Amino acid sequence: MYNSSSAHTRFSPAPDLQKKVLVLAYYFPPMGLSGVQRTLKFTKYMRRYFWEPTVITTGPVGYYAIDQSLQEEAEREEIRIVRTSGGDVNAMLAAKGEFKQRTMPAEFLRKMLSRVSNWLFVPDNKRSWARQAYKTAAKLLEEEKYDLIFVSAPPFSAMQAAARLKKKFGIPLVVDYRDLWVGNQFMSFPTPLHSHLHERMEYAVLREANKIIVTNRRMKERMLLHHPFLQHDDITIISQGYDPADFLVPPVQRTNWKFRIGYAGIFYDFITPKYFLKAFQMIVKERPDIAADMELHFIGLLRKENMRLVKKMGLEEYVQNHGYLDHKDSVAMISSCDALWMMVGNARSADTVSSGKLYEYFGSQKPLLVSVPDGALKQAAQKYGASIITEPDNVHQIKLALVQLYQDFKARSPMKPHIEYVEQHRRDYLTEQLTKEFNFALDNP
Repeated sequence: MYNSSSAHTRFSPAPDLQKKVLVLAYYFPPMGLSGVQRTLKFTKYMRRYFWEPTVITTGPVGYYAIDQSLQEEAEREEIRIVRTSGGDVNAMLAAKGEFKQRTMPAEFLRKMLSRVSNWLFVPDNKRSWARQAYKTAAKLLEEEKYDLIFVSAPPFSAMQAAARLKKKFGIPLVVDYRDLWVGNQFMSFPTPLHSHLHERMEYAVLREANKIIVTNRRMKERMLLHHPFLQHDDITIISQGYDPADFLVPPVQRTNWKFRIGYAGIFYDFITPKYFLKAFQMIVKERPDIAADMELHFIGLLRKENMRLVKKMGLEEYVQNHGYLDHKDSVAMISSCDALWMMVGNARSADTVSSGKLYEYFGSQKPLLVSVPDGALKQAAQKYGASIITEPDNVHQIKLALVQLYQDFKARSPMKPHIEYVEQHRRDYLTEQLTKEFNFALDNP
């Protein structure tokens, strides 16, 4: 079981046992959101398993979520961070020498900018940063001895930089896929030429990799199908997770005991609050007595078009929009909720998505309403045990699930998760799995 007394203790192994890993990660504190947390938590716990990380990441940029609590965590753990900039658009949007929080544009504009980016930048718009990261990493590798290179993507240009480093210095390379590259649910290829270039680039990276990490079985199956030269043992599954230390923060104090259901994160593309709000609107019309005893809490980036939808549906009195919160405050809000909701819509490759949000919800041990298509997320929610699972756009199913969660709350008999399954997704345990793969890569070059 987790020992809270060691939550903030820096582990320092004997120097002769310690190995060094060079980590390439564009997304790292003080940036926020779930992609940042995976790499941060890995590097936080690596020393416990005799690996000393050095993280090469971006310098000041403009980003949708700036999270000082995550930055403080990295500093508290004394993670060595080397920052480099590449003159990309995000860097130009930053204040001079500082990370700057940007407003997320309206969805139609975000999609348009994404299409333009996919046309102009292959593999992605972080290429200039990846070039700078390569130069910085090469200088470090010439000056210091490192045993292994680890890279987490997207952005996939970071994987290219890591593969070049492996080729030049002959150091084992472990690549971590948070999302697929070819077949990514958020990426579209404007032309057959774009598709060909991405496939060729990914092939070149995978040929250099000593080990490939993915977050779920569906991703592994898709990659084995798409890249026949890969063997089953080339790819290891290390899921998303939660950090027990985060949940030592006390819940936000409540002013009432209405049923509170929360959502943490952002909405974009095929991740939308529309069907959830429609379901709740049905409850307002059909069971106003129940609706009056419920609150909908949104923790994250609820954009103007989402708030307009709330107003159009006449749900303002039920919705509490907390805006973006630092991670520690977000966890405190999650812990104060009686149930949590998440959704991923129907889209190409949605079955391979492993939302970090769901696994952080696992750490709360709350009852969940999970609106997802068939795939990795649905399977994880089923194994969690305290989930009501609906189709992502089935308003009737979502309405019935909300009523059921409310009734369980009033009866003081909420669903309980399978604790053994929850424990499997602790960040310290997942980092132990990762460092075993590091050791295997060293022993089997």
